Amino acid sequence: MIFPIRKPEETNRTVNLIVVNEPKKWNLSIENVHIISATEYTSKPEAWYNTKKIRVFNLCNSYRYQSLGYYVSLLASARDHRAIPVVTTIRDFQDVKIIRSITNDIDETIQHTLQKLPYEQLSFNIYFGNTIDEHFKTLAHKLYLTFEAPLFQVNFVKTDKWLIKKITPLSLQKINTEDIEFVKKFAQSYFNAKQFRKKKTKNHLYDLAILVNPKEINPPSCKHALNVFKKTAENMGFYTEFITKNDYNRLSEFDALFIRETTSVNNHTYQISRKAYAEGLVVIDDPWSILRCSNKIYLEERLKLNKIKTPKSVFLYKQDFVHKNIPKTPFPLVLKLPDSAFSKGVIKVENKEELHSIIQELFKKSDLIIGQEFVPSEFDWRIGILDQQVIFACKYFMAKGHWQIYNWQGKKNNVSGKSVTVPIEEVPDTILETALKATSLIGDGLYGVDLKQIDEAVYVIEINDNPNIDKGIEDEILGTKLYKKIINSFLRRIEISRNISRFISE
Repeated sequence: MIFPIRKPEETNRTVNLIVVNEPKKWNLSIENVHIISATEYTSKPEAWYNTKKIRVFNLCNSYRYQSLGYYVSLLASARDHRAIPVVTTIRDFQDVKIIRSITNDIDETIQHTLQKLPYEQLSFNIYFGNTIDEHFKTLAHKLYLTFEAPLFQVNFVKTDKWLIKKITPLSLQKINTEDIEFVKKFAQSYFNAKQFRKKKTKNHLYDLAILVNPKEINPPSCKHALNVFKKTAENMGFYTEFITKNDYNRLSEFDALFIRETTSVNNHTYQISRKAYAEGLVVIDDPWSILRCSNKIYLEERLKLNKIKTPKSVFLYKQDFVHKNIPKTPFPLVLKLPDSAFSKGVIKVENKEELHSIIQELFKKSDLIIGQEFVPSEFDWRIGILDQQVIFACKYFMAKGHWQIYNWQGKKNNVSGKSVTVPIEEVPDTILETALKATSLIGDGLYGVDLKQIDEAVYVIEINDNPNIDKGIEDEILGTKLYKKIINSFLRRIEISRNISRFISE
């Protein structure tokens, strides 16, 4: 079966392509799903030059290194097609340590699902995110969302708890004959699902997903700002859609992902960022920025190594902390959990007694706490940086009667202090230079650098990978131009990636 070259007016439609070694064994009839051979896909590149919106489901007999199946996923990435699985996932399957690390966040589901089983070992197959045994359906779906391979087998072993022993990709020839009809049934359901039948009213250059959490109390962008982002992107040629963590398995539909939900290494935002990048999407915030910015221990070491001033700091270790082990940093002392954000997990102690009464509670959450000298100021600078260029500058004042910008214990209308947006040309050069130098150590994404200026000294307090962009604050001076700058960065990054052969295998 030769896959036809589509006419130019049809090129915006996403096509689902199942690539197998022997197409004759697949007698599926599903709208907008084509079944072709691996040889045809890899040997006829001219058929794909005008067709980039393709989702390639690689069901070859083998994914081993340099096999035909391996090259299907590799070439799909080079052609800007969405490969499922990507080469990164194929490699992940080969290392049980990586598998266990990636599945750490669903460990609770693993233990809950398997805890009462009277076995020492267990395996089951996952077909298009589903499995035959009803008891394992929830776990199977979560495993699929983690790896997004069409067909695979997962093997568990029980020690002191259930652990994944290995994950093996499956081809049709490796599936029991009695399971074939289930595979076809699950495939029909999978491809007929709503996400694969998305219709657009007009052609768009690219597809942009904006990750949000409708239930988040203090998101990085208010509803008004989110709507401006969406409208701006659509005016610049993007099909734009708000998605949530429940749309994890839809990432391959998009060309870019903009995370507008508070990020953390320990929740779905990092997983989604990592997955999107592996799928070849342009991502802000990228997984490296989330990793680096979300941990104050990392930032302190990184900044100190590069001679950027921060408040005097000391690391407090749970295993070594005793009553006489008092930091040399003078009181008052600010204690911070390494992954604290928005002033949460940040506590000021006035003396040794307060230190010892509070730090034990913090040690329940982290084996290492950072203690910093208290540097009082009327306000903090927040410098917004994108692509290593300053895009906004604000003064964030302390909450009324409080020592931080946010006072989560205060009255509802006094949770945060006032803010003043400042023209970039009016910001002291030392503030701008320090902010740019600090973010150059992280990456080229979207960052918000918090700084204090005390006399002539400039201190970096933290670097945020997910800075606020809100109506009437960060956009006070530039207005819609600020949103255009950010969306234009996505457009530029996508265009660059389209002109560079990118193999997602690092």
